Amino acid sequence: MTPRWMTIFYSALLAGASVQAHAAGRADVVRDLAGRVGPIIGSASACVDIARPRIDSIAGKFTAVIRESASNDAERGDLARLLDRTVADGRVAVTAGRIDCRTAGRQLADLEQSLGIPAVPAAAVPAATPVAATATATATAAATATARAAAVVTAPVAVAPVPIAALPGGAIRGVTDHEVRFGMAAPFSGASKELGRQMKLGIDTAFNRINEAGGVEGRMLKLFAADDGYEPTRTANAMKQLYEKDQVFGIIGNVGTPTAGVAVPYALERRMLFFSAFTGANILRHDPPDRYVFNYRASYAEETDAAVHYLVKLRRIPPKQIAVFAQQDSYGDAGFAGVAKAFRALGISDSAIVRLNYQRNSVDVDDAIDQLKLQKPAIKAVVMVATYRAATKFIEKTHDQFPGLVYTNVSFVGSTALADELTLLGPRFANGVVVTQVVPAVAGYSSVVLEYKNALAKYFPGEAPDYVSLEGYVAANVLIQAMKRVGPQLDNERLVDSLEELHNLDLGLGATLNFGRGEHQASHKIWGTALDETGHFQPIELE
Repeated sequence: MTPRWMTIFYSALLAGASVQAHAAGRADVVRDLAGRVGPIIGSASACVDIARPRIDSIAGKFTAVIRESASNDAERGDLARLLDRTVADGRVAVTAGRIDCRTAGRQLADLEQSLGIPAVPAAAVPAATPVAATATATATAAATATARAAAVVTAPVAVAPVPIAALPGGAIRGVTDHEVRFGMAAPFSGASKELGRQMKLGIDTAFNRINEAGGVEGRMLKLFAADDGYEPTRTANAMKQLYEKDQVFGIIGNVGTPTAGVAVPYALERRMLFFSAFTGANILRHDPPDRYVFNYRASYAEETDAAVHYLVKLRRIPPKQIAVFAQQDSYGDAGFAGVAKAFRALGISDSAIVRLNYQRNSVDVDDAIDQLKLQKPAIKAVVMVATYRAATKFIEKTHDQFPGLVYTNVSFVGSTALADELTLLGPRFANGVVVTQVVPAVAGYSSVVLEYKNALAKYFPGEAPDYVSLEGYVAANVLIQAMKRVGPQLDNERLVDSLEELHNLDLGLGATLNFGRGEHQASHKIWGTALDETGHFQPIELE
């Protein structure tokens, strides 16, 4: 179909959908659009010279398309997964050389133009390479048609002017003489709900501790939570609830990478602090950093780099016998990119890395295992970028089929939940499973761990220490230190300035924490742990 007839076809199709005003028809249109918009988003995201906010803006608009077009949560999830797959295809097209970054930039610019987004200067568009140059005109026309179609689908959605944190009369949203309100959007239902529960538990523990001591400048810290089920199609509503209904001052402890793709643009548009999300993805680690986005934890690239070095240098496993088991979305992409970067740093080609995928919020790992069986030579180690239930199912189904297979996981897996589920299967499934951590061992005796465990026992008796809740506790204490330095005149800008001036902060981690104007990630430290037969984590050396 030529670009001209493609445009006519989509115009007619969308006109019919708008006349019928039927949700199923609209969803069918969106499915087709996802196959065209997703690769453009994906290819642009694989090009370092294309500004992330431009990509995030388009992704946010299409997420709104999905939210408004689907008739139920199941359909929204299906559309979101389809978009994730097509975005991944777009990234692969660039990394495999099927499309160059100049073409990717032009496609993105056409989308922006059709959606009424101001054009970027020509100098910002990456230089062309010979690859795929002949496809530019066709791809550009298709992108324009797609953007116009997306604009029609989203037409019924009213977009109000975005307010900022200040309220009439000089008041600051979420701040009174007696309290400061923070919010978090995280999974409190579904397959990853333990991650949200534990992150909230850690933040609440830190808030309770400071509140008992009189708060910060006499203000009590309150945390409001909204459930997004670890589905980006639900995140916008969760963020809206926190901002409009709960009137929060800032965001702390959101959980997830795909959900961050929706939550971060929402916070940035409102100049609202987005602090210490439970994700190590680069979407929160731009260079230069976004002013209102701060991270406590090390990145997935740093975690997977440590895992690869451990497998190659200490376990003596040949790189060609290392595979990646990853969630098929931006979380998995981030971890896979970290493994690829680690291979390149070792002087090893990353072109042949085997990626075994599974769908978010599922435990269907059969396709990944079938692919694992086909590998020659046999895979000896798997770097896992997964959540605890999918990781458990993968280990359960491969443990006996591939004797001696070494499993490593990034910290987002949810260490305690993973240990609990593997222990239920039997000691042999747990023993030797490695997890990289961004906080010290919870079984240790460092100052911050002892403080955390005492506070947890006091405010939440019966709750066991956990790596995720410890991370929430540490992150909340970093924020509290910055708030103390602001003084009584608290607002977003003063708090951001205070964070950027926070240097050499010693909370008892064994490593100092540092922010700066060009550094919005406080820690780069990775700790190694491995499960024993009893399901307890023991510290290990990673190098």
